[in-house]
Amino acid sequence: MINFKHLHYFWMVAKQGSITKASEHLHITPQTISGQISLLEEQLGKSLFSKVGRNLELTDTGHMVLSYADEIFSLGSELEQSVRIASTDRTQLLRVGIADSIPKSIAYRLLAPTMELEDPIRLVCKENSLEDLLGELALHKLDMIIADGPIPAHLAVRGFNHFLGECGTSFMAAPNLIAEDEIGFPVCLRGAPFLIPSDQSLIQIQLLHWLEKHHLHPRIMGEFDDRALMKTFGQAGAGVFIVPSAIAMEVAKQFQVEIIGSTEEIREQFFAIATEQRLSNPAIVAITDAAKGWLKYK
Repeated sequence: MINFKHLHYFWMVAKQGSITKASEHLHITPQTISGQISLLEEQLGKSLFSKVGRNLELTDTGHMVLSYADEIFSLGSELEQSVRIASTDRTQLLRVGIADSIPKSIAYRLLAPTMELEDPIRLVCKENSLEDLLGELALHKLDMIIADGPIPAHLAVRGFNHFLGECGTSFMAAPNLIAEDEIGFPVCLRGAPFLIPSDQSLIQIQLLHWLEKHHLHPRIMGEFDDRALMKTFGQAGAGVFIVPSAIAMEVAKQFQVEIIGSTEEIREQFFAIATEQRLSNPAIVAITDAAKGWLKYK
């Protein structure tokens, strides 16, 4: 196992630029630092520095070790700060990962109950791909993830899927984008400009199958990872877009668009993914309980 004292001396020399400056910063002799780095190099079987004139330069191995050391000591500093804050602050930290396929309004409505708990909660929200968020959950950097599907079968990540609920899908458009005539929904989508979620969202394949099933062939104008950006394009009249029916009225008001039709055949599902099979965190329990009040539950 790596001796972290040796690694720390190496890290300080790399950051300070020389053994002399590192010794002044650490208040120990240059000989001690040099000896500790030699022991680390002996353990790794590789040189970490090379002499160029009177200066030290990192070798390729040295650069690689430095990148790991940066992360290790950054995490150590974060741990120390978190413990210090926890000892003086009774506020509970809830670290939530939000898959980037989740609409912002849905994320807010799911997390809002944590603000009403008797014991204060401080939310830390991170948005990323589900795969990256699952990596952080595995490292205990997150308490839970909100996603539009369970943990993918091909990912060897230990976690538990807690179904929050589901809802149908509504089709939205800027006023006058779809002509008001006797055609009606969904035939009015035929040939219409259309904005769809990217393949990062599980809803895309459902949507495309539904369009094919009803022999609708809209003009796909764009695909979006960020569904908030998709709504902004839709607000500007770039095309029809979809939202979970649970927030359709809210989106219509916020973005000044109209609901042109809805279907229950396309179902958006929402999950809380956590490391615990039986939820005990009061904040996560509040999220799952409240979701059943406005999302359909199996």
